[in-house]
Amino acid sequence: MKHAGDGIPPYARERLDRFASLLLRWNATINLISRTDEAALWPRHILDSAQLVPLLPPTPGTLIDLGSGAGFPGLVLALLTSWTVHLVESDQRKAAFLREAARETDARVTVHAIRAEALRLDRAAAVTARALAPLEALLPLAAKLLAPDGICLFPKGRGAAGELTVASTQWHMRVEQFPSLTDSGATLLRISEIRRAG
Repeated sequence: MKHAGDGIPPYARERLDRFASLLLRWNATINLISRTDEAALWPRHILDSAQLVPLLPPTPGTLIDLGSGAGFPGLVLALLTSWTVHLVESDQRKAAFLREAARETDARVTVHAIRAEALRLDRAAAVTARALAPLEALLPLAAKLLAPDGICLFPKGRGAAGELTVASTQWHMRVEQFPSLTDSGATLLRISEIRRAG
C-alpha cells in the first residue's frame, strides 16, 4: 500500500522536521495537539496533512486553510508545494505559533488571526479545513471564499457519510471521496461546484 510519506523530498522533510521540533516545544505551554499525540506527530498530523497534496489542482494558486490550529493541513501543504497559503486561526496564541513556525521554516504563508466568518480575501483555488466543523457549517464559509472552478479538501472521520447527507439538503455539490492513507476509518472529501440548493 502506498504510504502518505512516500515522495517527500529531503529539503521538505528537513523543514517539516524543524516545524515538528518547534511544535513540540510550544506544546509544552500551549495546547496545539493532544499530549498523547506527541509521539505520533508524524503519522497522525504531518503525513495525514501531506496526503492532500496529490488531490490539489495541478497548477498552484492560492489556498485558504480554515481553522489552521497547529498548522494542519495548511502549513504542511505550504512546505510541500508552491501554493500561496493563507492560514486562518482565531486563537491568538495558536496564530502566534503559526507566525513563528512560518518564520522558522521559511513557509510562504500569511496568518490571519480572525474568525473564518470575518475573513475577506480574493477567491481561492482551494479551501481546506481539518477537524474544524461539520460540512453544513463549512460549506457556507467555503462558498464565499472559493473561486468558481475551485475545490475544497476536507479530511473527515467516520461520520463523513452522515455529514454529506445533512449537507446535501442545503447544497448542490460535486463530491469525490478518497480513502485516507493514515486512518482506515477516515475519508478525504474533494468538493467542487458548490451552490445553494433551491
